[in-house]
Amino acid sequence: MSDRPRPARWRPRVSVRAAAALVAAAALAGCASLATPPGDRPTALPAPAAWTSARPAGAVPDDLAGWWMRFGDPALAPLVQQALDAGTDVSAAQARLRQARAARELADAGLRPRLGGSGSGQGSWREGAGGSESWRAGLDASWEIDLWGAGAAGVRAAEATERASALTLEATRVTVAAEVALTLLQLRGTQVREAIARRSLAAQEQTLAIARWRHEAGLVTVLDVEQAASAVETTRAQIPGLRSSATQSMHALGVLVGRAPGALQDELTATGDAALPSVPADLALALPADVLRQRPDVQAAEQRVAAAAARVEQTDDGRLPNLSLGGSIGLSALSLSGLGSGAGVASLLASVSMPVLDAGRLQAQVRQQEAARDEALQAWRAVVLAALQEVEDALVAIAAAREQLAAQQAAAAAARRAAAIADQRYRSGLVDFQNVLQSQRSLLAAEDGVAATTTTLAVAHVRLVKALGGGWTPEVPAPSGRQDASAARPRSPVPAPAAPAANPPVADGVGDAAVSSTAVDPTLR
Repeated sequence: MSDRPRPARWRPRVSVRAAAALVAAAALAGCASLATPPGDRPTALPAPAAWTSARPAGAVPDDLAGWWMRFGDPALAPLVQQALDAGTDVSAAQARLRQARAARELADAGLRPRLGGSGSGQGSWREGAGGSESWRAGLDASWEIDLWGAGAAGVRAAEATERASALTLEATRVTVAAEVALTLLQLRGTQVREAIARRSLAAQEQTLAIARWRHEAGLVTVLDVEQAASAVETTRAQIPGLRSSATQSMHALGVLVGRAPGALQDELTATGDAALPSVPADLALALPADVLRQRPDVQAAEQRVAAAAARVEQTDDGRLPNLSLGGSIGLSALSLSGLGSGAGVASLLASVSMPVLDAGRLQAQVRQQEAARDEALQAWRAVVLAALQEVEDALVAIAAAREQLAAQQAAAAAARRAAAIADQRYRSGLVDFQNVLQSQRSLLAAEDGVAATTTTLAVAHVRLVKALGGGWTPEVPAPSGRQDASAARPRSPVPAPAAPAANPPVADGVGDAAVSSTAVDPTLR
Protein backbone atom coordinates (compact mmCIF):
# COMPACT_ATOMS: atom_id res chain seq x y z
CA MET A 1 0.00 0.00 0.00
CA SER A 2 1.39 3.42 -0.93
CA ASP A 3 2.16 5.90 1.87
CA ARG A 4 1.61 8.85 -0.46
CA PRO A 5 -1.10 11.16 1.00
CA ARG A 6 -4.37 11.34 -0.85
CA PRO A 7 -5.19 14.58 -2.65
CA ALA A 8 -7.56 16.91 -0.79
CA ARG A 9 -11.23 16.63 -1.89
CA TRP A 10 -12.47 19.71 -3.76
CA ARG A 11 -15.23 21.58 -1.98
CA PRO A 12 -17.10 24.27 -3.96
CA ARG A 13 -17.44 26.58 -0.99
CA VAL A 14 -17.68 29.81 -2.96
CA SER A 15 -20.30 28.44 -5.38
CA VAL A 16 -22.45 26.98 -2.60
CA ARG A 17 -22.33 30.17 -0.58
CA ALA A 18 -23.16 32.27 -3.61
CA ALA A 19 -26.07 30.04 -4.52
CA ALA A 20 -27.34 30.06 -0.93
CA ALA A 21 -27.14 33.82 -0.82
CA LEU A 22 -29.01 34.10 -4.13
CA VAL A 23 -31.76 31.75 -2.93
CA ALA A 24 -32.06 33.57 0.39
CA ALA A 25 -32.27 36.96 -1.28
CA ALA A 26 -34.88 35.73 -3.72
CA ALA A 27 -36.88 34.15 -0.90
CA LEU A 28 -36.84 37.39 1.09
CA ALA A 29 -37.86 39.34 -1.98
CA GLY A 30 -40.73 36.92 -2.55
CA CYS A 31 -42.14 37.23 0.97
CA ALA A 32 -44.30 40.19 -0.08
CA SER A 33 -47.57 38.61 -1.20
CA LEU A 34 -49.08 39.62 -4.50
CA ALA A 35 -52.56 38.66 -3.29
CA THR A 36 -55.05 41.40 -2.49
CA PRO A 37 -55.36 41.82 1.28
CA PRO A 38 -58.67 40.80 2.88
CA GLY A 39 -59.57 44.43 3.50
CA ASP A 40 -60.01 44.97 -0.23
CA ARG A 41 -62.70 42.32 -0.52
CA PRO A 42 -66.31 43.39 -1.15
CA THR A 43 -68.39 43.88 1.95
CA ALA A 44 -70.85 41.24 3.09
CA LEU A 45 -74.56 41.51 2.33
CA PRO A 46 -76.69 41.84 5.51
CA ALA A 47 -79.93 39.93 5.78
CA PRO A 48 -83.05 41.98 6.59
CA ALA A 49 -84.56 41.68 10.06
CA ALA A 50 -87.96 40.48 8.81
CA TRP A 51 -89.94 39.75 5.68
CA THR A 52 -91.60 42.77 4.13
CA SER A 53 -94.55 40.78 2.79
CA ALA A 54 -95.94 39.57 6.11
CA ARG A 55 -96.47 40.61 9.72
CA PRO A 56 -94.14 39.26 12.43
CA ALA A 57 -95.80 36.86 14.84
CA GLY A 58 -94.68 34.73 17.76
CA ALA A 59 -94.09 31.27 16.31
CA VAL A 60 -91.13 29.06 15.72
CA PRO A 61 -90.31 27.79 12.19
CA ASP A 62 -92.14 24.71 10.98
CA ASP A 63 -90.34 21.42 10.47
CA LEU A 64 -90.24 21.03 6.70
CA ALA A 65 -89.23 17.38 6.63
CA GLY A 66 -91.57 15.42 4.39
CA TRP A 67 -93.41 18.61 3.46
CA TRP A 68 -94.95 16.94 0.43
CA MET A 69 -97.16 14.88 2.75
CA ARG A 70 -99.13 18.01 3.60
CA PHE A 71 -100.84 18.22 0.22
CA GLY A 72 -102.96 15.11 0.72
CA ASP A 73 -102.16 13.39 -2.59
CA PRO A 74 -101.15 9.74 -2.04
CA ALA A 75 -99.26 9.66 -5.35
CA LEU A 76 -96.96 12.56 -4.43
CA ALA A 77 -94.69 10.90 -1.85
CA PRO A 78 -93.82 7.85 -4.02
CA LEU A 79 -93.10 10.08 -6.99
CA VAL A 80 -90.83 12.33 -4.94
CA GLN A 81 -88.94 9.32 -3.63
CA GLN A 82 -88.53 7.88 -7.13
CA ALA A 83 -87.22 11.20 -8.42
CA LEU A 84 -84.72 11.44 -5.54
CA ASP A 85 -83.56 7.86 -6.10
CA ALA A 86 -83.44 7.63 -9.89
CA GLY A 87 -83.82 11.12 -11.33
CA THR A 88 -81.17 12.16 -13.82
CA ASP A 89 -80.50 15.52 -12.14
CA VAL A 90 -79.83 13.89 -8.76
CA SER A 91 -77.67 11.18 -10.33
CA ALA A 92 -75.61 13.78 -12.18
CA ALA A 93 -75.12 15.79 -8.97
CA GLN A 94 -74.01 12.61 -7.19
CA ALA A 95 -71.45 11.99 -9.94
CA ARG A 96 -70.13 15.55 -9.56
CA LEU A 97 -69.79 14.97 -5.83
CA ARG A 98 -67.74 11.83 -6.45
CA GLN A 99 -65.50 13.81 -8.78
CA ALA A 100 -64.99 16.50 -6.13
CA ARG A 101 -64.25 13.88 -3.46
CA ALA A 102 -61.64 12.24 -5.70
CA ALA A 103 -60.08 15.65 -6.43
CA ARG A 104 -59.82 16.32 -2.69
CA GLU A 105 -58.16 12.95 -2.11
CA LEU A 106 -55.75 13.69 -4.96
CA ALA A 107 -54.82 17.09 -3.47
CA ASP A 108 -54.35 15.54 -0.04
CA ALA A 109 -52.15 12.77 -1.46
CA GLY A 110 -49.88 15.39 -3.03
CA LEU A 111 -48.68 16.40 0.44
CA ARG A 112 -47.57 12.87 1.35
CA PRO A 113 -44.27 11.16 0.50
CA ARG A 114 -44.41 8.84 -2.48
CA LEU A 115 -42.79 5.42 -2.54
CA GLY A 116 -42.43 3.20 -5.59
CA GLY A 117 -40.65 0.05 -6.61
CA SER A 118 -38.42 -0.36 -9.63
CA GLY A 119 -36.43 -3.08 -11.30
CA SER A 120 -34.18 -3.11 -14.33
CA GLY A 121 -32.04 -5.53 -16.28
CA GLN A 122 -29.47 -4.84 -18.95
CA GLY A 123 -27.46 -7.14 -21.18
CA SER A 124 -24.71 -6.35 -23.68
CA TRP A 125 -22.59 -8.40 -26.08
CA ARG A 126 -19.48 -7.45 -28.01
CA GLU A 127 -17.83 -9.62 -30.66
CA GLY A 128 -14.70 -11.31 -29.37
CA ALA A 129 -15.22 -10.10 -25.80
CA GLY A 130 -18.25 -12.08 -24.73
CA GLY A 131 -21.29 -10.63 -23.00
CA SER A 132 -22.17 -9.00 -19.73
CA GLU A 133 -25.35 -8.22 -17.86
CA SER A 134 -26.45 -6.19 -14.86
CA TRP A 135 -29.59 -6.34 -12.73
CA ARG A 136 -31.03 -3.94 -10.20
CA ALA A 137 -34.07 -3.79 -7.91
CA GLY A 138 -34.96 -1.16 -5.37
CA LEU A 139 -37.38 1.30 -3.82
CA ASP A 140 -37.62 4.95 -4.87
CA ALA A 141 -39.01 7.65 -2.56
CA SER A 142 -39.79 11.32 -3.15
CA TRP A 143 -41.35 14.09 -1.11
CA GLU A 144 -42.11 17.66 -2.08
CA ILE A 145 -42.12 19.54 1.22
CA ASP A 146 -44.87 22.11 1.60
CA LEU A 147 -42.71 24.88 3.04
CA TRP A 148 -45.06 27.82 2.51
CA GLY A 149 -48.48 26.15 2.68
CA ALA A 150 -49.31 26.14 -1.03
CA GLY A 151 -50.18 22.44 -0.92
CA ALA A 152 -52.28 22.91 2.22
CA ALA A 153 -54.12 25.77 0.53
CA GLY A 154 -54.80 23.47 -2.42
CA VAL A 155 -56.23 20.87 -0.05
CA ARG A 156 -58.45 23.50 1.59
CA ALA A 157 -59.69 24.56 -1.84
CA ALA A 158 -60.46 20.95 -2.76
CA GLU A 159 -62.25 20.38 0.56
CA ALA A 160 -64.36 23.51 0.08
CA THR A 161 -65.17 22.40 -3.46
CA GLU A 162 -66.19 18.99 -2.16
CA ARG A 163 -68.46 20.56 0.46
CA ALA A 164 -69.93 22.82 -2.24
CA SER A 165 -70.65 19.75 -4.40
CA ALA A 166 -72.33 17.99 -1.47
CA LEU A 167 -74.48 21.04 -0.79
CA THR A 168 -75.27 21.39 -4.48
CA LEU A 169 -76.49 17.79 -4.41
CA GLU A 170 -78.86 18.68 -1.57
CA ALA A 171 -79.99 21.81 -3.41
CA THR A 172 -80.71 19.59 -6.41
CA ARG A 173 -82.76 17.27 -4.20
CA VAL A 174 -84.79 20.22 -2.92
CA THR A 175 -85.38 21.45 -6.47
CA VAL A 176 -86.33 18.01 -7.81
CA ALA A 177 -88.79 17.36 -4.98
CA ALA A 178 -90.36 20.76 -5.57
CA GLU A 179 -90.58 20.20 -9.33
CA VAL A 180 -92.32 16.86 -8.82
CA ALA A 181 -94.81 18.45 -6.43
CA LEU A 182 -95.42 21.43 -8.72
CA THR A 183 -96.02 19.23 -11.74
CA LEU A 184 -98.34 16.83 -9.93
CA LEU A 185 -100.38 19.63 -8.34
CA GLN A 186 -100.74 21.33 -11.69
CA LEU A 187 -101.79 17.99 -13.17
CA ARG A 188 -104.49 17.56 -10.51
CA GLY A 189 -105.72 21.09 -11.07
CA THR A 190 -105.95 20.50 -14.82
CA GLN A 191 -107.80 17.23 -14.27
CA VAL A 192 -110.32 18.98 -12.02
CA ARG A 193 -110.82 21.74 -14.57
CA GLU A 194 -111.43 19.08 -17.24
CA ALA A 195 -113.96 17.38 -14.96
CA ILE A 196 -115.71 20.73 -14.43
CA ALA A 197 -115.85 21.30 -18.19
CA ARG A 198 -117.31 17.84 -18.72
CA ARG A 199 -119.98 18.40 -16.06
CA SER A 200 -120.84 21.73 -17.63
CA LEU A 201 -120.98 20.06 -21.04
CA ALA A 202 -123.41 17.46 -19.75
CA ALA A 203 -125.64 20.19 -18.27
CA GLN A 204 -125.55 22.18 -21.49
CA GLU A 205 -126.43 19.09 -23.52
CA GLN A 206 -129.49 18.64 -21.32
CA THR A 207 -130.37 22.28 -21.90
CA LEU A 208 -129.96 21.71 -25.66
CA ALA A 209 -132.34 18.76 -25.48
CA ILE A 210 -134.89 20.90 -23.64
CA ALA A 211 -134.52 23.68 -26.21
CA ARG A 212 -135.12 21.21 -29.03
CA TRP A 213 -138.21 19.79 -27.28
CA ARG A 214 -139.63 23.27 -26.71
CA HIS A 215 -138.92 24.17 -30.35
CA GLU A 216 -140.72 21.05 -31.58
CA ALA A 217 -143.62 22.00 -29.33
CA GLY A 218 -143.69 25.46 -30.90
CA LEU A 219 -142.87 27.22 -27.66
CA VAL A 220 -139.55 28.78 -28.81
CA THR A 221 -137.85 29.63 -32.05
CA VAL A 222 -134.95 27.85 -33.66
CA LEU A 223 -132.70 30.62 -32.28
CA ASP A 224 -132.78 29.02 -28.83
CA VAL A 225 -131.71 25.69 -30.31
CA GLU A 226 -128.77 27.20 -32.19
CA GLN A 227 -127.64 29.19 -29.18
CA ALA A 228 -127.75 26.09 -27.02
CA ALA A 229 -125.81 24.11 -29.64
CA SER A 230 -123.20 26.88 -29.84
CA ALA A 231 -122.73 26.80 -26.06
CA VAL A 232 -122.32 23.01 -26.12
CA GLU A 233 -119.64 23.08 -28.82
CA THR A 234 -117.81 25.99 -27.16
CA THR A 235 -117.52 24.04 -23.93
CA ARG A 236 -116.61 20.85 -25.81
CA ALA A 237 -113.72 22.73 -27.48
CA GLN A 238 -112.10 23.45 -24.11
CA ILE A 239 -111.73 19.78 -23.17
CA PRO A 240 -108.99 18.73 -25.67
CA GLY A 241 -106.70 21.55 -24.53
CA LEU A 242 -107.11 20.59 -20.88
CA ARG A 243 -106.56 16.92 -21.69
CA SER A 244 -103.42 17.76 -23.66
CA SER A 245 -102.06 19.85 -20.78
CA ALA A 246 -102.70 17.00 -18.34
CA THR A 247 -100.94 14.50 -20.60
CA GLN A 248 -97.92 16.76 -20.91
CA SER A 249 -97.74 17.03 -17.11
CA MET A 250 -97.73 13.23 -16.91
CA HIS A 251 -94.89 13.14 -19.42
CA ALA A 252 -92.93 15.67 -17.36
CA LEU A 253 -93.44 13.59 -14.21
CA GLY A 254 -92.21 10.49 -15.99
CA VAL A 255 -88.99 12.24 -16.99
CA LEU A 256 -88.52 13.67 -13.48
CA VAL A 257 -88.59 10.20 -11.94
CA GLY A 258 -86.18 8.86 -14.55
CA ARG A 259 -88.68 6.91 -16.65
CA ALA A 260 -90.16 7.18 -20.12
CA PRO A 261 -92.56 10.10 -20.70
CA GLY A 262 -95.65 7.90 -20.95
CA ALA A 263 -94.78 5.47 -18.17
CA LEU A 264 -97.05 7.13 -15.57
CA GLN A 265 -100.07 7.81 -17.76
CA ASP A 266 -102.15 4.85 -16.59
CA GLU A 267 -101.16 5.46 -12.97
CA LEU A 268 -101.98 9.18 -12.91
CA THR A 269 -105.03 9.32 -15.15
CA ALA A 270 -107.93 10.45 -13.00
CA THR A 271 -110.75 7.93 -12.60
CA GLY A 272 -114.06 9.51 -11.73
CA ASP A 273 -114.06 12.97 -10.25
CA ALA A 274 -110.57 14.32 -9.69
CA ALA A 275 -109.79 16.08 -6.42
CA LEU A 276 -108.27 19.51 -6.08
CA PRO A 277 -104.91 19.63 -4.28
CA SER A 278 -105.35 20.40 -0.61
CA VAL A 279 -103.69 23.58 0.58
CA PRO A 280 -101.69 23.26 3.83
CA ALA A 281 -102.06 25.68 6.68
CA ASP A 282 -99.83 28.73 6.59
CA LEU A 283 -96.24 27.94 7.37
CA ALA A 284 -94.54 29.60 10.30
CA LEU A 285 -91.47 31.02 8.62
CA ALA A 286 -87.98 31.49 9.94
CA LEU A 287 -86.38 34.90 9.78
CA PRO A 288 -84.44 35.85 6.63
CA ALA A 289 -81.05 35.21 8.27
CA ASP A 290 -82.14 31.72 9.33
CA VAL A 291 -83.45 30.96 5.86
CA LEU A 292 -80.11 31.95 4.35
CA ARG A 293 -78.31 29.69 6.80
CA GLN A 294 -80.50 26.68 6.02
CA ARG A 295 -80.62 26.92 2.22
CA PRO A 296 -78.11 24.51 0.67
CA ASP A 297 -77.50 26.65 -2.41
CA VAL A 298 -76.48 29.62 -0.26
CA GLN A 299 -74.09 27.45 1.72
CA ALA A 300 -72.71 25.95 -1.49
CA ALA A 301 -72.02 29.45 -2.81
CA GLU A 302 -70.18 30.25 0.43
CA GLN A 303 -68.00 27.17 0.01
CA ARG A 304 -67.17 28.20 -3.55
CA VAL A 305 -65.95 31.55 -2.23
CA ALA A 306 -63.80 29.75 0.34
CA ALA A 307 -62.36 27.51 -2.38
CA ALA A 308 -61.57 30.50 -4.60
CA ALA A 309 -59.85 32.31 -1.71
CA ALA A 310 -57.73 29.23 -0.99
CA ARG A 311 -56.70 29.02 -4.64
CA VAL A 312 -55.52 32.63 -4.48
CA GLU A 313 -53.28 31.68 -1.56
CA GLN A 314 -52.07 28.55 -3.33
CA THR A 315 -51.14 30.46 -6.49
CA ASP A 316 -49.43 33.24 -4.55
CA ASP A 317 -47.29 30.73 -2.62
CA GLY A 318 -46.09 29.27 -5.92
CA ARG A 319 -43.65 32.18 -6.26
CA LEU A 320 -41.62 31.00 -3.25
CA PRO A 321 -38.76 28.48 -3.22
CA ASN A 322 -39.70 24.82 -3.53
CA LEU A 323 -37.84 22.06 -1.65
CA SER A 324 -37.96 18.44 -2.83
CA LEU A 325 -36.34 15.35 -1.31
CA GLY A 326 -35.74 12.12 -3.15
CA GLY A 327 -33.86 8.92 -2.65
CA SER A 328 -33.59 5.28 -3.55
CA ILE A 329 -32.32 2.08 -1.97
CA GLY A 330 -31.84 -1.29 -3.64
CA LEU A 331 -29.61 -4.15 -4.74
CA SER A 332 -27.36 -4.50 -7.76
CA ALA A 333 -25.87 -7.71 -9.22
CA LEU A 334 -24.28 -9.01 -12.41
CA SER A 335 -26.82 -11.80 -12.77
CA LEU A 336 -30.46 -12.29 -11.99
CA SER A 337 -29.69 -15.26 -9.72
CA GLY A 338 -27.24 -13.24 -7.69
CA LEU A 339 -29.59 -10.32 -7.16
CA GLY A 340 -30.64 -11.62 -3.73
CA SER A 341 -27.10 -11.35 -2.39
CA GLY A 342 -26.00 -8.44 -4.55
CA ALA A 343 -24.38 -5.22 -3.47
CA GLY A 344 -26.52 -2.60 -1.81
CA VAL A 345 -26.89 0.80 -3.48
CA ALA A 346 -28.47 3.94 -2.09
CA SER A 347 -28.83 7.56 -3.13
CA LEU A 348 -30.25 10.74 -1.62
CA LEU A 349 -31.16 13.93 -3.44
CA ALA A 350 -32.30 17.31 -2.14
CA SER A 351 -33.19 20.11 -4.55
CA VAL A 352 -34.37 23.69 -4.21
CA SER A 353 -36.06 25.50 -7.07
CA MET A 354 -37.82 28.80 -7.48
CA PRO A 355 -38.83 31.07 -10.34
CA VAL A 356 -36.51 33.98 -11.01
CA LEU A 357 -37.64 35.52 -14.28
CA ASP A 358 -41.04 34.43 -15.62
CA ALA A 359 -42.14 37.57 -17.52
CA GLY A 360 -44.94 38.18 -15.02
CA ARG A 361 -46.67 34.82 -15.47
CA LEU A 362 -47.07 34.05 -11.77
CA GLN A 363 -48.28 37.54 -11.01
CA ALA A 364 -50.85 37.25 -13.77
CA GLN A 365 -51.97 33.90 -12.36
CA VAL A 366 -52.46 35.47 -8.93
CA ARG A 367 -54.52 38.27 -10.42
CA GLN A 368 -56.55 35.71 -12.35
CA GLN A 369 -57.36 33.78 -9.17
CA GLU A 370 -58.23 37.01 -7.37
CA ALA A 371 -60.70 37.85 -10.11
CA ALA A 372 -62.16 34.33 -9.81
CA ARG A 373 -62.52 34.85 -6.05
CA ASP A 374 -64.32 38.17 -6.57
CA GLU A 375 -66.59 36.51 -9.14
CA ALA A 376 -67.44 33.76 -6.64
CA LEU A 377 -68.23 36.38 -4.00
CA GLN A 378 -70.57 38.22 -6.35
CA ALA A 379 -72.20 34.90 -7.24
CA TRP A 380 -72.77 34.32 -3.52
CA ARG A 381 -74.38 37.75 -3.21
CA ALA A 382 -76.61 36.97 -6.19
CA VAL A 383 -77.70 33.67 -4.61
CA VAL A 384 -78.52 35.43 -1.34
CA LEU A 385 -80.60 38.09 -3.08
CA ALA A 386 -82.36 35.48 -5.21
CA ALA A 387 -83.18 33.45 -2.08
CA LEU A 388 -84.72 36.48 -0.38
CA GLN A 389 -86.67 37.35 -3.51
CA GLU A 390 -88.04 33.81 -3.86
CA VAL A 391 -89.46 33.88 -0.33
CA GLU A 392 -90.93 37.36 -0.73
CA ASP A 393 -92.48 36.46 -4.10
CA ALA A 394 -93.99 33.29 -2.67
CA LEU A 395 -95.48 35.20 0.27
CA VAL A 396 -97.00 37.78 -2.08
CA ALA A 397 -98.40 35.03 -4.33
CA ILE A 398 -99.96 33.18 -1.37
CA ALA A 399 -101.61 36.31 0.01
CA ALA A 400 -102.99 37.29 -3.40
CA ALA A 401 -104.21 33.76 -4.18
CA ARG A 402 -106.01 33.47 -0.84
CA GLU A 403 -107.81 36.76 -1.37
CA GLN A 404 -108.67 35.86 -4.94
CA LEU A 405 -109.88 32.38 -3.95
CA ALA A 406 -112.25 33.72 -1.30
CA ALA A 407 -113.90 36.03 -3.84
CA GLN A 408 -114.08 33.30 -6.50
CA GLN A 409 -115.66 30.82 -4.11
CA ALA A 410 -118.36 33.36 -3.26
CA ALA A 411 -118.87 34.05 -6.97
CA ALA A 412 -119.14 30.32 -7.73
CA ALA A 413 -121.77 29.84 -5.05
CA ALA A 414 -123.83 32.73 -6.42
CA ALA A 415 -123.42 31.48 -10.01
CA ARG A 416 -124.55 28.02 -8.96
CA ARG A 417 -127.75 29.40 -7.44
CA ALA A 418 -128.36 31.65 -10.45
CA ALA A 419 -127.94 28.77 -12.90
CA ALA A 420 -130.43 26.63 -11.00
CA ILE A 421 -133.00 29.46 -10.91
CA ALA A 422 -132.55 30.28 -14.61
CA ASP A 423 -132.92 26.65 -15.65
CA GLN A 424 -136.06 26.19 -13.58
CA ARG A 425 -137.68 29.36 -14.91
CA TYR A 426 -136.77 28.54 -18.52
CA ARG A 427 -138.44 25.16 -18.20
CA SER A 428 -141.51 27.00 -16.96
CA GLY A 429 -141.32 29.53 -19.78
CA LEU A 430 -140.79 32.50 -17.45
CA VAL A 431 -137.44 33.67 -18.89
CA ASP A 432 -135.85 33.55 -22.30
CA PHE A 433 -132.91 31.40 -23.25
CA GLN A 434 -130.34 34.19 -22.91
CA ASN A 435 -130.67 34.01 -19.13
CA VAL A 436 -129.92 30.30 -19.20
CA LEU A 437 -126.89 30.71 -21.44
CA GLN A 438 -125.49 33.56 -19.39
CA SER A 439 -125.92 31.69 -16.10
CA GLN A 440 -124.27 28.55 -17.48
CA ARG A 441 -121.29 30.51 -18.82
CA SER A 442 -120.90 32.32 -15.50
CA LEU A 443 -121.05 29.06 -13.57
CA LEU A 444 -118.44 27.39 -15.77
CA ALA A 445 -116.09 30.38 -15.52
CA ALA A 446 -116.54 30.64 -11.74
CA GLU A 447 -115.93 26.95 -11.04
CA ASP A 448 -112.98 26.88 -13.41
CA GLY A 449 -111.54 29.95 -11.66
CA VAL A 450 -111.89 28.30 -8.24
CA ALA A 451 -110.04 25.23 -9.47
CA ALA A 452 -107.29 27.27 -11.13
CA THR A 453 -106.77 29.55 -8.13
CA THR A 454 -106.76 26.63 -5.68
CA THR A 455 -104.02 25.06 -7.78
CA THR A 456 -102.15 28.35 -7.88
CA LEU A 457 -102.35 28.61 -4.10
CA ALA A 458 -100.99 25.08 -3.63
CA VAL A 459 -98.21 25.76 -6.12
CA ALA A 460 -97.30 28.97 -4.28
CA HIS A 461 -96.95 26.96 -1.06
CA VAL A 462 -94.58 24.55 -2.82
CA ARG A 463 -92.53 27.47 -4.09
CA LEU A 464 -92.41 28.88 -0.57
CA VAL A 465 -91.18 25.59 0.88
CA LYS A 466 -88.54 25.40 -1.85
CA ALA A 467 -87.49 28.99 -1.16
CA LEU A 468 -87.09 28.10 2.52
CA GLY A 469 -84.75 25.23 1.62
CA GLY A 470 -87.21 22.63 2.87
CA GLY A 471 -86.60 18.90 2.73
CA TRP A 472 -83.04 18.68 4.04
CA THR A 473 -81.05 19.59 7.12
CA PRO A 474 -77.31 20.06 7.75
CA GLU A 475 -75.82 17.77 10.35
CA VAL A 476 -73.65 19.06 13.19
CA PRO A 477 -69.95 19.02 12.16
CA ALA A 478 -67.67 16.46 13.77
CA PRO A 479 -65.86 17.53 16.98
CA SER A 480 -62.53 17.50 15.14
CA GLY A 481 -63.66 20.57 13.24
CA ARG A 482 -63.24 18.93 9.81
CA GLN A 483 -66.59 18.68 8.16
CA ASP A 484 -67.02 15.72 5.88
CA ALA A 485 -68.50 16.36 2.46
CA SER A 486 -71.36 14.00 3.23
CA ALA A 487 -72.45 16.03 6.27
CA ALA A 488 -75.43 17.42 4.39
CA ARG A 489 -78.10 14.77 4.36
CA PRO A 490 -81.66 14.88 3.03
CA ARG A 491 -84.35 14.37 5.57
CA SER A 492 -86.23 11.12 5.30
CA PRO A 493 -89.50 11.36 3.37
CA VAL A 494 -91.79 10.71 6.34
CA PRO A 495 -94.91 12.64 7.31
CA ALA A 496 -94.09 15.80 9.20
CA PRO A 497 -95.06 15.63 12.88
CA ALA A 498 -98.06 17.60 14.01
CA ALA A 499 -97.23 21.02 15.37
CA PRO A 500 -97.45 21.30 19.16
CA ALA A 501 -100.01 23.51 20.82
CA ALA A 502 -97.36 26.14 21.49
CA ASN A 503 -96.78 26.48 17.75
CA PRO A 504 -100.11 27.46 16.18
CA PRO A 505 -100.35 28.32 12.48
CA VAL A 506 -99.58 31.93 11.70
CA ALA A 507 -102.00 33.84 9.56
CA ASP A 508 -99.36 35.55 7.49
CA GLY A 509 -96.71 32.88 7.72
CA VAL A 510 -93.87 34.59 9.60
CA GLY A 511 -91.91 33.46 12.63
CA ASP A 512 -90.83 35.53 15.60
CA ALA A 513 -88.58 38.45 14.70
CA ALA A 514 -86.53 38.29 17.90
CA VAL A 515 -83.29 37.41 16.11
CA SER A 516 -81.47 40.42 14.74
CA SER A 517 -80.33 40.60 11.15
CA THR A 518 -76.92 39.13 10.42
CA ALA A 519 -74.21 39.83 7.92
CA VAL A 520 -72.05 36.86 6.98
CA ASP A 521 -68.92 37.25 4.88
CA PRO A 522 -68.31 33.80 3.38
CA THR A 523 -64.65 34.59 2.76
CA LEU A 524 -64.05 34.72 6.49
CA ARG A 525 -65.66 31.39 7.36
